[in-house]
Amino acid sequence: MALIPLQIESGIYRNGTDLQSANRWRDSNLVRWIDGTMRPVGGWTIRSQTAAAASIRGMLAWTDNSGDKYIAGGTYEKLYVWNQGGIRFDITPTGLTTGIEDSPTTSGFGAGLYGFDYYGTPRIETTSPQMVTTWSLDNWGEYLVGCTIDDGKIYEWQLNTGTPAAVVTNAPVDNRAIIVTEERFLFALGAGGNPRLVQWSDKEDNTTWTPAATNEAGDLELQTEGEIMCGIRVRNQTLILTSIDAHAATYQGPPYVYGIERVGSSCGIISQKAVANIGTGAVWMGRKSFFVYDGGQAQKLPSSVSDYVFSDINSSQISKVWAVSNARNSEVWWFYPSSANNECDRYVTYNYAENTWAIGELGRTSGVDHGALQRPIWASADDYHLYDHEYGFDYGSLTPYAESGPIMIGTGDNTASVVEMIPDEKTQGDVNATFKTRFHPNDTEREYGPYTMSNPTSLRFTGRQIRIRVEGQRLSDWRVGINRLDVIQGSRR
Repeated sequence: MALIPLQIESGIYRNGTDLQSANRWRDSNLVRWIDGTMRPVGGWTIRSQTAAAASIRGMLAWTDNSGDKYIAGGTYEKLYVWNQGGIRFDITPTGLTTGIEDSPTTSGFGAGLYGFDYYGTPRIETTSPQMVTTWSLDNWGEYLVGCTIDDGKIYEWQLNTGTPAAVVTNAPVDNRAIIVTEERFLFALGAGGNPRLVQWSDKEDNTTWTPAATNEAGDLELQTEGEIMCGIRVRNQTLILTSIDAHAATYQGPPYVYGIERVGSSCGIISQKAVANIGTGAVWMGRKSFFVYDGGQAQKLPSSVSDYVFSDINSSQISKVWAVSNARNSEVWWFYPSSANNECDRYVTYNYAENTWAIGELGRTSGVDHGALQRPIWASADDYHLYDHEYGFDYGSLTPYAESGPIMIGTGDNTASVVEMIPDEKTQGDVNATFKTRFHPNDTEREYGPYTMSNPTSLRFTGRQIRIRVEGQRLSDWRVGINRLDVIQGSRR
């Protein structure tokens, strides 16, 4: 008999065929890897006393000058603020243009021009779907500023919970998004209906937008064929992402104020909310790849799950894709609607410290990192409430798990019989294990278990390759390291 260590590499590999993920984890939900060990992500608990009336798409959390904390969140027709006690206030601007909750589909039967293609066949999608309403939110000092692409006006809310947000005086209209720079300029992105124009207010004065010798207001038009989607603050710069490329705005002082240069081509962002800050720069999701910018040139970010993710996204609802940092765990999470769903129901995470990826299922539509608050706050796709995340280890009806690709236990044409496992856990019994065996890659798969972990754990199954599924059994911060199997070499079969 021989003890075989199950040394499965950290993170998920989901590109290509099942066999290409040999000796790797292939599927997961609500788990992460740190220092080579698998552990569950934190759980969640409800925070808001009153929910929003629809999916929240765009959130911001901050602390005012008095130390009071606020969370702002916008839907396709409302703008809300929650105080630190979870009480909701409606601060929707008077006359706000109602936006779009779901992207209309432009493919299928009846789509396209009359007389083209064959009768009775669905048409392929030939244009980008109309974007859903997302809020671009930021802080102007302790005040909240925001904008949606459907309404186009820039609003400001000055902390009075009984007063709606109001239009910023003299600000341009027909804007696509906003961002406040590190130097205290308010950028209007896609300003005045020009999808390539960046216009900024005077420094520390968001009511002065007309350039003059006595101020630093100004504008620049990006040299791009794309349309501005969003902006994000990175170290000493403001990164502006379009539908096809990336540009960095750097403060130069008068008379030019800002200089803007292209820092990436063929790296357009998939949606207005699909970018997150990682301290040294930013990462975002494109149409078929992930990208990273750290102050030089934007680069494609290799991903071990990109094949799975980009073949799984509902292409008609891609404008709902959004990203959020989870800095304490060195992660970025992207949530997206799967191919069979119109709302965000799945996620992909990137751990930039460990360079690992993970996937899973969870319905969240917007969120913020811990920042001004003790924990990350994410909005539910199901009940529109806000939830504190990384809180305990309760996941409702969900269970953390990871399942491997095939692991060879036989050699050549010989089979192998597994009779025992010596588990490697932080606390015995926190997880259980299920094994799935095959004699050939496309053979019928047989399942054994689940087994409650003991030291050792008695097993009885035979095959040439196995897969292992590990599931959390206790609401605790469990760990799984390198399990070992006691294997008896068998005969040919």
